[in-house]
Amino acid sequence: MTETNEARRLKAHIRKLERALRQAEDQALSFDEVRRAIFGLKDAPARWLGWTAPKPPRGSSRPGTPVLCLADWHVGEVVKSAETGGVNAFNNAILERRVQRVLDTAISLAQNHMVNPHYPEIVVPLLGDFVTGEIHDELARTNDLGVFPSILRAADLLTNALVVLSSVFGRVRAPAVCGNHGRFDRRWQVKTFTLRNADWLVYQIVQARLQEAKLDGRIQVQVEEVNEAAFTVEGLRFLAVHGHDLGVKGGDGMIGPLGPITRGRLKIEAQKAAQGQRFDVLLMGHWHFDAHLPGLIVVNTLKGYDEFAKNSLRARPTPPSQTLFFAHPDHGITSHWRVFAERNRNFKETKT
Repeated sequence: MTETNEARRLKAHIRKLERALRQAEDQALSFDEVRRAIFGLKDAPARWLGWTAPKPPRGSSRPGTPVLCLADWHVGEVVKSAETGGVNAFNNAILERRVQRVLDTAISLAQNHMVNPHYPEIVVPLLGDFVTGEIHDELARTNDLGVFPSILRAADLLTNALVVLSSVFGRVRAPAVCGNHGRFDRRWQVKTFTLRNADWLVYQIVQARLQEAKLDGRIQVQVEEVNEAAFTVEGLRFLAVHGHDLGVKGGDGMIGPLGPITRGRLKIEAQKAAQGQRFDVLLMGHWHFDAHLPGLIVVNTLKGYDEFAKNSLRARPTPPSQTLFFAHPDHGITSHWRVFAERNRNFKETKT
């Protein structure tokens, strides 16, 4: 079969990335040096996440600022309907459809279901696990894309999503963290975690593409070596993490992961208070379900119900979704929505 020009281009790009990564490891480059060596990105300001639009007068009818949380896309993974009892199927074609539906729904909610829909910006926290990786043998056997093609695919989807949001809302801020699935080590390593992570490469490619398109002034993606993102929206202080790194383990057969998540939030809150870095709301993905509790928001996955959730966890199915809420200068978090990724929310997914 004759290889297409696009296939040759992708293979050449993958080889370039592999060479750059090997060179970076050999030279033990610093975080900023890796960015410059691999991608030739311009030097960016140390931090911009604290920058917010001027606060409107109190009593303004403006609905606040939309915050669309994106997490756990798991590019490259395959879920078979037959292995989930017909509840869910997932592959790259299904993912693209779900991303498009999330964008369409979030934009419609913000533009057509709010009074006076005029916004200074949209904030889009990127909460990791955009690439499913090969951290388990079964993933290496069943994924429909390898790690590096998955990185390029995730960068394509994420870049397009941010550009679409910018075309509607103007300014886009995207504080980003890396997930556990994107790591290049089978076991979780606490040192150099961010640099050895596919999500970090996705964010760098997205930044480079936005710069090439001269859109980085309107769309700002920020990922830091600490793998946490602290930012402010309408006076509310947020801290974004992926969720695998709460410093807790275990769960409960009745309440599921809410026990360890709540304990983890308390541990992080105490840690940050001791460092003088208090926050109001902790954001995370990772747990593949959604929750909105005081001071805590957990974002669901676009992958949906999978074989591990069914056969190992015996978890209750939840429809794939992401999270949209509004931060208001007077009322805090308002209008919290689950943004469903499928028309059918009764777990019987449509065929591709």
